Amino acid sequence: MGHHDETIGRVLTRRDALALLGAGGLAALGGTRRAAAAPPGACVVRPALTEGPYFVDAKLDRSDIRADPADGTLRPGAPLRLALRVSRLAAGACAPLPGAMVDVWHCDAAGVYSDVTDPGGSTVGHKFLRGYQVTGADGLVHFTTIYPGAYPGRAVHIHFKVRSAAGGGAGAGRGGARAHEFTSQLFFDDALTDQVHAQPPYAGGARRMRNGRDGIYRQAGAQLTLAVTPASPGYAAAFDLALELA
Repeated sequence: MGHHDETIGRVLTRRDALALLGAGGLAALGGTRRAAAAPPGACVVRPALTEGPYFVDAKLDRSDIRADPADGTLRPGAPLRLALRVSRLAAGACAPLPGAMVDVWHCDAAGVYSDVTDPGGSTVGHKFLRGYQVTGADGLVHFTTIYPGAYPGRAVHIHFKVRSAAGGGAGAGRGGARAHEFTSQLFFDDALTDQVHAQPPYAGGARRMRNGRDGIYRQAGAQLTLAVTPASPGYAAAFDLALELA
């Protein structure tokens, strides 16, 4: 499939983040100062990246996104358990953000997205590897998916979108006003991807773009690279994200 993502939004450098957070900047960037309400490691400013052409508001409330609702088949690939923790930044303090709707979507092992049409073909009507969860009181959501595949022109990545009500109020993921939206992408270590993609059902690494050559990764990918660990079966990763809400 042919894919062309365009970078949108502004990437936050460390200087930008410190200016944004003022006296609380060190806490938000994982330094020694932390707000008492913040779970360990949760208060981390992350840069926004392009949504890309393949976001579909599928409204699939589910934590296991591997199945295609059209026929119940599971997309093959190395299992990946992904935990995302969303926090709210306000006046230099950090606290878990409940009630936020977190969408996750990515391509399958062959580099194909669901429910889209492009020059490579159509998958309209299929919704594999898409879904959302709503953050609980601890700001956490959990997904079970597969390690993404590769397609020409992009490094291996997962898309995610966070939508919450103004002020971070609960209920944004269940039909409430979604006044705040944050979209970005998660990346993977090249050496690990080499290992995973050497196994079936992945197509191999010959046509895969490395992180350093991906223009979107170069915007901020080092801040958005997952720390992935083996977890039988497959792999597990956790990611912390802090948002400033009006």
